[in-house]
Amino acid sequence: MAAGSSAVWAAHHHACSGGGRFHHPSPSHSHHHRPRRVLLIPPPPLPARWGVASLARPPRASLVAAAAPAVAVRTASEEAVYEVVLRQAALVKTAAPQRRRTTRREQPRWVEEKEEEEGVVGWGLLGDAYDRCGEVCAEYAKTFYLGTQLMTPERRKAVWAIYVWCRRTDELVDGPNASYITPTALDRWEKRLEDLFEGRPYDMYDAALSDTVSKFPVDIQPFKDMIEGMRLDLWKSRYTTFDELYLYCYYVAGTVGLMTVPVMGIAPDSKASTESVYNAALALGIANQLTNILRDVGEDARRGRIYLPLDELAQAGLTEEDIFRGKVTDKWRRFMKGQIQRARLFFDEAEKGVAHLDSASRWPVLASLWLYRQILDAIEANDYDNFTKRAYVGKAKKLLSLPVAYARAAVAS
Repeated sequence: MAAGSSAVWAAHHHACSGGGRFHHPSPSHSHHHRPRRVLLIPPPPLPARWGVASLARPPRASLVAAAAPAVAVRTASEEAVYEVVLRQAALVKTAAPQRRRTTRREQPRWVEEKEEEEGVVGWGLLGDAYDRCGEVCAEYAKTFYLGTQLMTPERRKAVWAIYVWCRRTDELVDGPNASYITPTALDRWEKRLEDLFEGRPYDMYDAALSDTVSKFPVDIQPFKDMIEGMRLDLWKSRYTTFDELYLYCYYVAGTVGLMTVPVMGIAPDSKASTESVYNAALALGIANQLTNILRDVGEDARRGRIYLPLDELAQAGLTEEDIFRGKVTDKWRRFMKGQIQRARLFFDEAEKGVAHLDSASRWPVLASLWLYRQILDAIEANDYDNFTKRAYVGKAKKLLSLPVAYARAAVAS
């Protein structure tokens, strides 16, 4: 499914990767092998869902016909994801005052700092690495890049570094070399991840992320989970239940929120729990990925893939053959209404958390949320024909949304 990396996170990402060293590829590659994940890269805020300890997620039950009542007990997938949420939240709480600092003597060999005439320490190679990450972000996620200009320099550069790593990871199974990627290649990429978290980066992009994770309380697990999502894409093309699909959406998109909230920061005066803020970010990632899936049904079907819960299709009286046939019927419209309703519930959960982010981080997150949610409106405007028509938000609507999102973010409290 083509789509988006975050744009404001919803930016198209075809970054690159390839055999041993992963370089940033040109945007010429446009064929995808699975639903493009919303790199949500600057992660979203996260509001809590149905209780203090529950994962941000709207009522599940089948939404084929109408909204189901909220389910009090978390599923196995929710429980697994929530463990990661708690772990990251705990890391933020305990590491908040104590950010790791390296002295000049302890600097890795790739940080060549030098004294400037004014007596200020220069960035050297590390500065070049961050600058390159910024260039990649500016090229592929223009709106989000603009939003990062409101952040402090340190946060801005850190978000760029995370964005680039996510993009490169996604390109492993979606880029020009995707047909050559094997489970072993993903294992090597995961080993590189572990090395950079230990201060042993492989290239300049790794160096930027290595420096970032040394300064902010970022846990490695969401990064590992995103790689796990890539492993799924190598062999899995059907999802029997929404619980299975939910876990996939967490792997490829929800993880981004958990990676970036520690960098974007929580408002000092926020009364929300750390867990609830991470839950909201998680909800935004799930919402964005579900939107990608609903937008790209036809494109995925032409590649032999179905990213819709098969049990809910059956409950709606639909089969895989109906998907491949690509005909809009009343059954399909009813089914799609339920799927869109669920995605909107996730967006609603996510939006509640925006006000709890640091003030400088709210606008890019809120803008990305509003812009991506409008894709659902476009699907409805196309009479639910996501087989032959691609739903998108026009430039005029985007331009109108940005200042409104900025104003809303400014008064959020």
